[in-house]
Amino acid sequence: MDYFQYRGKSLYCEGLSVQRLSEKYQTPLFIYSRRTILEHFFKLKKAFKEISPLICYSVKANSNLSVLKLLVEAGAGLDIVSGGELYRAKKVKCPSQRIVYASVGKTSEEIEKAIKAAIFMFNVESENEIKRIDKVAGKLKKIVRVSLRLNPDVEPGTHEYITTGKKETKFGIDEKTVQKIIAGAGKYRNIIVAGIHLHIGSQITEGTPFVLALKKVKGLIGRLPKGIDLEFLNIGGGLGIVYDNEKPQTAGQFAENVLPLLKEIGLKVILEPGRFIIGNAGIMVTRVLYNKESLSRRFIVVDAAMNDFIRPSLYSAYHRIEAVVKNKESSLNLKKPADIVGPVCESGDFLGKKRKLKIREGQYLAVFGAGAYGASMSSNYNSRRRPAEVLVSGKKSYLIKKRESYQDLIRDEIII
Repeated sequence: MDYFQYRGKSLYCEGLSVQRLSEKYQTPLFIYSRRTILEHFFKLKKAFKEISPLICYSVKANSNLSVLKLLVEAGAGLDIVSGGELYRAKKVKCPSQRIVYASVGKTSEEIEKAIKAAIFMFNVESENEIKRIDKVAGKLKKIVRVSLRLNPDVEPGTHEYITTGKKETKFGIDEKTVQKIIAGAGKYRNIIVAGIHLHIGSQITEGTPFVLALKKVKGLIGRLPKGIDLEFLNIGGGLGIVYDNEKPQTAGQFAENVLPLLKEIGLKVILEPGRFIIGNAGIMVTRVLYNKESLSRRFIVVDAAMNDFIRPSLYSAYHRIEAVVKNKESSLNLKKPADIVGPVCESGDFLGKKRKLKIREGQYLAVFGAGAYGASMSSNYNSRRRPAEVLVSGKKSYLIKKRESYQDLIRDEIII
């Protein structure tokens, strides 16, 4: 459920017209629904209330400070993957006991800053990383809690670029090595191996991959030597959302699938949802610049590009695209579907292909499901300014990120 709905022919975000928001803040523009964000968070919390998990929102999905603050104030923790995300977490005053830190390539500097910030736990990706954390913690005279990220070699049924639980990927540690690390954990004087971490991929629409991964965790724990007591099981994120015709599991269905196993395993649970909370809570609005006909194709050229929203180009991701204000009349030949393309000088610069749209120059299009991995993956390619971001709450809108200026583009450059 989201709160982007048509009233007659006009699209609204909660109580505000998207057309008017687009005219006020200009395009390209990301618009987020506060109500949708919070409802998705509380749906997960309700679904898992029997075991009271720590729910750490995945900052990489959308790292805007106002989004983070909203979720932290609602009781969420934060799942971070870089020193920059730690900086953001501290900016929104996320309690340190609600911060978990993943990433396959943490630097010594990042580890040190995280330890000094007293984060709750590191999710560790390799044996050498444990050695690094132990060394840094020793210098700081601190004891650090870690979870070992198990690579369960499970097929999640998603795009290969966002598959993270297969043995061929760079993520996690194989079961034998996990067992070896746990058995020899006593040699690390500054580390407590407190749990197991999983994250098998993103945009997973079925429960089966999660169940298979948890069964492997259960087996692993059952084979550990006596006297080893783990405390936490972090099951990651990856819950899929609706972009087109998908029928992903709801929060309730997901809980129904995995709760029996989680109860059997008996550890304290951590979740790391990102896309599930923010994905359908955001749209990107773009204005039509030109309608262009070639001998074989029709193009709708818009003012947003792959630098603003890279998912279609990077993952061949499908996003529903509709007119912000729907009109019956059209001067276009709809027998020839159109590619919706941007101004960037790449053939891969598209937001959608073969779409039957009635749209005129100057009108606005809404790209749905743009809340996750939209603004957070944007760039300045072609020296384009990154878009503004707006949060809507009821009948009020708040500018939560200004559109970049041309001065912003060259702010850190030095002419010699």
